[in-house]
Amino acid sequence: MGGWLQAAPLTLVLLAFLVAPIAMIVTVSFWRATEFSIIPAFSFENYEFLFGSDVTYRVFFATFKYASITWAVTLAIGFTVAYFLAFHIRSQTMQIALFLLCTIPFWTSNIIRMISWIPFLGRNGIANQTLIDWGVIDQPLEWLLYSDFAVILAFVHLYTLFMVVPVFNTMMRIDKSLLEAARDNGASGLQTLVHVILPLTKPGIMIGTIFVVTLVMGDFITVRFMSGSQKANVGRLISNDIGLLQYPSAAATAVVLLCTVLIVIGILLRFVNIRKEL
Repeated sequence: MGGWLQAAPLTLVLLAFLVAPIAMIVTVSFWRATEFSIIPAFSFENYEFLFGSDVTYRVFFATFKYASITWAVTLAIGFTVAYFLAFHIRSQTMQIALFLLCTIPFWTSNIIRMISWIPFLGRNGIANQTLIDWGVIDQPLEWLLYSDFAVILAFVHLYTLFMVVPVFNTMMRIDKSLLEAARDNGASGLQTLVHVILPLTKPGIMIGTIFVVTLVMGDFITVRFMSGSQKANVGRLISNDIGLLQYPSAAATAVVLLCTVLIVIGILLRFVNIRKEL
């Protein structure tokens, strides 16, 4: 009985701020809407329109494309940075200092960090002018800004730390005697990395993957600004529906996105048990 009483406040918080909003979104997704009003009548027309439109499949494909490419790049960068901090920096003070250095960009808002790429990548921006001055190109590169490249670059910049932190935390828990044992048995550095470090780092990689994938799939501001409104993802689709006051349609898209993300997380959790990391 005492345990239930202790859990009651947290249960109420979860019900009020997690379960209730999701239940409301699911409920509204079955309502109908006209140009001027919302009709609280049960209907599948929002889902029928959603799954019957080619735009939906193209937008979801673009969302998965952004998420997968961003995941691959952030994993490569995050694993390298975490490996360097965990195994090449001997001083704990220096580890903390370098780790805090990685967090400096997070002292400003996401929007400011994202928009800061625009004058750098623009047609007359620093990148193009530098390449022209060096004689690498004769005219500005148009694809640097307002393109998939710009969107993915911004995503990587915004979310790499979400991969670094869990991977670094997992690597710091690895018993260094295991690495010494591997070297004593004649394992090369690559063999130690593949057969010792990588398997023991899987929980951290999975946690980072969940963070990055869910953040990218739910983002819409980055796609809007960095693509110059020329590209779209699911978050942008929901935002457009909200802007048009089509709340039932937006809710239906949000429910499909939520189910998709949950399926992706469920698949990831099948590969490794991350409970020991939580």
